[in-house]
Amino acid sequence: MGTAESTKRKLKSANSSTLQKEPNSCTSMADHKANIDDFKVQTAKHPNMSTVPLRPHNDQSRDRTSKRLSTESNGTSEGGMGSSTPVEVTALEESFRRFAIHGDTRATGKEMHGKNWSKLCKDCGVIDGKSITLTDVDIVFSKVKKKSSRNITYDEFKVALGELARKKYKEKTGEEAEAEVFKLIEGKAPVIAGVTRAVASPTVSRLTDTSKFTGSHKERFDPTGRGKGKAGREDIVDTSGYVSGYKHRGSYEKKVNKPTEGKPM
Repeated sequence: MGTAESTKRKLKSANSSTLQKEPNSCTSMADHKANIDDFKVQTAKHPNMSTVPLRPHNDQSRDRTSKRLSTESNGTSEGGMGSSTPVEVTALEESFRRFAIHGDTRATGKEMHGKNWSKLCKDCGVIDGKSITLTDVDIVFSKVKKKSSRNITYDEFKVALGELARKKYKEKTGEEAEAEVFKLIEGKAPVIAGVTRAVASPTVSRLTDTSKFTGSHKERFDPTGRGKGKAGREDIVDTSGYVSGYKHRGSYEKKVNKPTEGKPM
């Protein structure tokens, strides 16, 4: 009996250990299959890589993720030209962005609306009043923009400049005319107008003319229109001994203190 019970215990422990090992074996088989599939793909792409060691599947996915993040940070797509260096902004595109965000705190600089487009053409000298007018600028803007949009992109902006360039410089070729217009815009920024001056009106002039003040307001200013300060706001007691408003004040002192002239003997 003891032998039979020990045999049953051995069989039970063997079955339990087998059940514990089965999940690990399944996992290892799945990883092995994934590695084999990756090896087949790499072999198809590179037939002479039989001596290259096979990298784990997790390392390959990690490399792909890091490569995608690096290309997105540079602003380029994977496999594109210059993906290892950041994109440089030209002087023309920089001017486009400056005018695109002018007067709008929510603007991103990627699109420009019609008002700023007209200001750009005016500030940069594209509009000359002869071959290019404000009407021409508005017509070109409506022509290049999309029907469902109120703004133009940078590419549409260059197309619009090409339209105006061919009309402004008729004696030059298309490329030469575009180059001339680009020179007018490159490195420029919106012109900010000065402070608005106040317009003089008869009503304001009458209210600020101190010579027409009456009553207590008249006492606060001297004949030249300058304020008297505290003397014009408070009553100051005159202790000179003269009657208030006496016109000949100080004349007696002048007579008494008048120097005597020498008389001939």
